[in-house]
Amino acid sequence: MITHPTALELIDAVIGFIEQRAAPQLKDRDAFHARVAVNALAAVRREIEFGPAAEAAAVERLKAILGRDGDFIELNEALAAGIQDGSIDAADPAVAAHLKASIIDQVRIDQPNYSGLKALTG
Repeated sequence: MITHPTALELIDAVIGFIEQRAAPQLKDRDAFHARVAVNALAAVRREIEFGPAAEAAAVERLKAILGRDGDFIELNEALAAGIQDGSIDAADPAVAAHLKASIIDQVRIDQPNYSGLKALTG
């Protein structure tokens, strides 16, 4: 198993290269695309770093709500189906808390500087 460089270290190196070396040489549309690339890489980095813990927490919440075991995909689908068919009340405090926590985790990964995140966590 390769221990260095890690995926996160590689992503950080590419982000650093784009921000420090490449982007300053670019103009107009290419500079914009460089910023988009940096943002995309940063989102991938956060997904690698925080995604597994967020998913594990969601699975535990879903198990408690549904009263059964399963992986994230099947439990999430069961929750959605239950809400859709009315067998699960979306206004149930446990369901609402799960949905809020899931949204917060996703926004922390996708857009950690989003101003609404403070409102959700405050």
